[in-house]
Amino acid sequence: MNIWEFSAVIMRRLLAWAGFSLATGAAMLAQPDRFWRGVGAQFAGWALVNAAIAAFGGRAAARRQASLPDPLSAPAQSEQRRSLKRLLWINTGLDVLYVLGGLALAGSAAPEDRRRRGTGAGIQLQGAFLFFFDLVHALLLGRK
Repeated sequence: MNIWEFSAVIMRRLLAWAGFSLATGAAMLAQPDRFWRGVGAQFAGWALVNAAIAAFGGRAAARRQASLPDPLSAPAQSEQRRSLKRLLWINTGLDVLYVLGGLALAGSAAPEDRRRRGTGAGIQLQGAFLFFFDLVHALLLGRK
């Protein structure tokens, strides 16, 4: 699989996660418990952001590929691989910050503030998924 195909696979997987998050978030938003509505709001919000990243990222990669005289050449493949790998490692670091932010938000909530605790939990869950998503793809890219 060349780097352009690998990049497209990543975008499709992120879009699938966005779809799952949106459906799950919508179901949680319908729950009477404020905790689950807080989690659901985060799932729905992150779904929209992830879908936008997948759509724009996929289009940007396609434009880059089309702009190169020989996108399958070794130098073009190497440059794109290096760029994507760097982006995935940066995102992995940011994902840790999301999880820590979610922990801080949930931890700072009063025990009776179930929505805020749910919001923090939702951020943690989304950040944790994205951490493993980015880490696995960065490691897979490093093996190629």
